[in-house]
Amino acid sequence: MAEKKTTAAPASSGRIAIVLVRGMVGLTQEIKDTLQMLRLGHKNYCAVVADTPVNRGMIQKVKDYVTYGPISDATFTELVAKRGEEFKARLTDSKKKYSYKVLEVAGKKYKPYFRLNPPRKGFGRKGIKMAFKVGGGLGFRGDKMDDLIMRML
Repeated sequence: MAEKKTTAAPASSGRIAIVLVRGMVGLTQEIKDTLQMLRLGHKNYCAVVADTPVNRGMIQKVKDYVTYGPISDATFTELVAKRGEEFKARLTDSKKKYSYKVLEVAGKKYKPYFRLNPPRKGFGRKGIKMAFKVGGGLGFRGDKMDDLIMRML
């Protein structure tokens, strides 16, 4: 029997951080809608979503405009502490037909996105039109996502 080598991913909290790198001008309506569902309305906005197949599919659709990767618990708590905006509005509309999405951390309710600064030292050597694997700023970052978020805080 041949033994299979398994490459276990580092223990993460099951959260993926997504940062919109490129602007929204000239995109197809389908891509714009997907970005809105991910709560990425402007450049340098960050959203933290659960690692589910549905969210993975949406990320795969917009991978040419965002950078993403798993986020550690320490980085997530610092992100919420420094850039979290408290949600002070009501949670449902007056007719109770729609409920607003909020991020609940330690008993407080926050908006489900974070407005970040551009990263110090830039996204990558080759800019925002190339993939991260070849030195650019787009696509999957893996463990380097924490470093990018810390440079953007």
